[in-house]
Amino acid sequence: MMDLDPRQYEHVAINDNDARSVVLSYLVHNCFKETAESFIASSGVKLPGDYPVDMDKRKPIFHFALEGNALKAIELTEQLAPNLLEENMDLHFDLLSLHFVELVCSRKCTEALEFAQTKLTPFGRVHKYVEKLEDFMALLAYEEPENSPMFHLLSSEYRQHVADCLNRAILEHANMPSYSALERLLQQTTVVRQCLHQEFNKFAVLE
Repeated sequence: MMDLDPRQYEHVAINDNDARSVVLSYLVHNCFKETAESFIASSGVKLPGDYPVDMDKRKPIFHFALEGNALKAIELTEQLAPNLLEENMDLHFDLLSLHFVELVCSRKCTEALEFAQTKLTPFGRVHKYVEKLEDFMALLAYEEPENSPMFHLLSSEYRQHVADCLNRAILEHANMPSYSALERLLQQTTVVRQCLHQEFNKFAVLE
């Protein structure tokens, strides 16, 4: 294996346009419309023609999910990407669970139970959802569910996770990249770093 010499990369320049495109990709992917428009105006980078309308439609869906207004997010998703939730049961379950959590947090326990029985219980026919259902239903047993062992289901991090998954699914449904260029670069960097670490460990053992 050829030795890796960091000095050989000292004079490799990063193309400014490529860097700007990576930044713009991240802003558009995450529906930061105003920031993206300001960035375009100040940098002169061009926005792909198919992005503006898509971003306008994705932004409210993303934010409704992020705010826990799952039913509105579901409604708009079905308008923008018909059949997406029918084909993606995991995502559909996660969105419905967000609404259940909002009812629990609002102390609407009776309404939450009725919603679970009509919308969530059918998922119990699939084994992988059984444990998740048990965790969500357990929230009803606590007067202060935010202090329960399942408190993470009520967190902003959980809403962020569901919103991100929904956003990626919509992009994929439209045959667009489901991850931004920045995320793909980070993933590739992580893989390369792990491979290099494994190779160096092999050489260390041989020595």
